[in-house]
Amino acid sequence: MTSPNPSPASPTPELPSAPPLALPDQDVPPGAAGGYPYHRLARSRPNYRWWHPLTTVLVALVVLAVLTMLATVATAVAGMFVPGIAVTVDQALSAESDLTDPGQLVVLFGSVTLLWPAAALGVRWGGGRPAGTLSSIAGRLRWRPFPKLLALAVALFAVLNGLSMLLPVTWGQDGGGGGRSGNVWLLLLVVLAVVPLQAAAEEYAFRGLLMQGIGSWLRHPAFAILLPVPIFVLGHGYGLVGQIDVAAFAVATGWMTWRTGGLEAAIALHVINNVGVFALGAVGLSNPNATDMPLASLPFSLAFLLAYSLLAVRRFPAPARRAPAGSTIRG
Repeated sequence: MTSPNPSPASPTPELPSAPPLALPDQDVPPGAAGGYPYHRLARSRPNYRWWHPLTTVLVALVVLAVLTMLATVATAVAGMFVPGIAVTVDQALSAESDLTDPGQLVVLFGSVTLLWPAAALGVRWGGGRPAGTLSSIAGRLRWRPFPKLLALAVALFAVLNGLSMLLPVTWGQDGGGGGRSGNVWLLLLVVLAVVPLQAAAEEYAFRGLLMQGIGSWLRHPAFAILLPVPIFVLGHGYGLVGQIDVAAFAVATGWMTWRTGGLEAAIALHVINNVGVFALGAVGLSNPNATDMPLASLPFSLAFLLAYSLLAVRRFPAPARRAPAGSTIRG
């Protein structure tokens, strides 16, 4: 059966062609907000101005200062009723701080967690955009990939650290273990409660706030990935080998953040790495207070970073190249 021919007396009106679709950036992951990759999301604000990243960081610093002051006052008040709190705070802030002490760990890492709300409020109040854009191109933290990312990080951490312990010199032998009799279980509970927040907060500050601020000015992702690295390295007081490892960690997490369009893969890696180190320290198999890592352990750590990075990005869609003029974007 054939369809009837249209009547020549009533031709179908010609519709105007749609204008070419212009995308703001190259290397755009599918679903990126407004077509912007993660490191350029600050420019997704309709009335973006070049100085918005500066106000974002400034507001974040002010919020961090206020939160720190409130925490200090609350701790001082609590110390008036429980003298042990004041002693713990003094020890944590001294040069002889001990990260295997549960109380000192809460003080030191608890203060780092304040970076998270400071960064989020900086983006919202100083940048004038939703705080969720700090999490991913979806405008929120994408929870679905987390179980597989955490499982991947746990498996690789266990394998690589197990192999490294076969070496004559390991991190765990550098300065002794960390666990102390009577507080192992308490330390493990504190680690599980505080360390994930500390790890996520650092990602929001360094791979989120700084990366997006730099990316709003410099289009190529290499600038956004690499320029925050020295700041992250300076925040860790290790020796040369340890600083190399920290720098490699910053590059890997920055690359994953850009490549996946969000902080999920970086947060999962950071959480498992830190929880693993402190968990091993609680049972005396590593030393969280070590000021450096043995050179022999560095290849294992770098292999862990490389393997996780390559496998983790497979959980997310591949970035799409910029579409040619007049083309459309498919899912």
